Amino acid sequence: MSFLGPLSAHPEWGYLMREFDVVYRLGSAGGSGVIRSHQRKVRHSLSRIVRADPPILLRESEAKPVLDHLGRAFDLAVEGPLAGMARALHRIHQHLAWEWGYSRISKDLAKRYAYSEIVGPRGPVVADSLILGLVLFAPATTYPQHSHHDIEESYISMAGAWSENDGAVYAPGSLILNRSGQEHRITVGNREPCLLAYAWTGPPERLAEPGMEFSRPRSKS
Repeated sequence: MSFLGPLSAHPEWGYLMREFDVVYRLGSAGGSGVIRSHQRKVRHSLSRIVRADPPILLRESEAKPVLDHLGRAFDLAVEGPLAGMARALHRIHQHLAWEWGYSRISKDLAKRYAYSEIVGPRGPVVADSLILGLVLFAPATTYPQHSHHDIEESYISMAGAWSENDGAVYAPGSLILNRSGQEHRITVGNREPCLLAYAWTGPPERLAEPGMEFSRPRSKS
C-alpha cells in the first residue's frame, strides 16, 4: 500500500468526488421518498469525507480477466448521461484495485466480474461512513442472488443494459436501490459490458467487514 497524499493535493480525485456528488444531488429519485433519502445520505456522507481531507492510499491488485472489457465500457459511458463521471474515472482508473470480494467464486464468474472500491475503509479515498465504487460485468453475465445485511446499496448505470431480479431493463443513467437484506440477482445483456457505480451506506463496522456471500439456492418443494 502506498500513500499518494491527501485528497486536496490531487485535483483529479477531487473532481471525481464532485461527479459522485452531482449524480446523487441532481439525479432523479423518480418520486420515491425512500430513494431521495438514500441520495441525501450518500451526498451528506461524501461532503463530510471531502471536508475531512482524507488520505489517498493505493493498493496493489492482480489484473482480473473482466478488465479486458473496461475500455469498451468507458467508450460507451462517455457517450451516455454520466459522461462527466466516466471521464473523471478514466483519468484515475490506473490507480484502482479490482477484486472479487468473495472467499468462493466460480471460475466462470471470476472471468466475468470484478469490483473496485473508490471511497471506503480500504481506500483509495479512506472513509468509514460510506463506500463508493465500480462494478464491471462482461456481456452475458449472471451475478448470483445475494444480499447485504445492515447495508443499503444503490447502483447507478454508466454503460450497458442490465436487469435485476428480471423486473426491468436498466439503461445508462438509471438508479436502483436495494434495501438492507433485500435479495437481488443481476443479469447483463449479450452484446456489451456493463459498468455500474455503486454506493453503500450503513454502520462503519459493517462497511469495514461486509461479509459478502452469495445466497444459498432454495430447495424445490
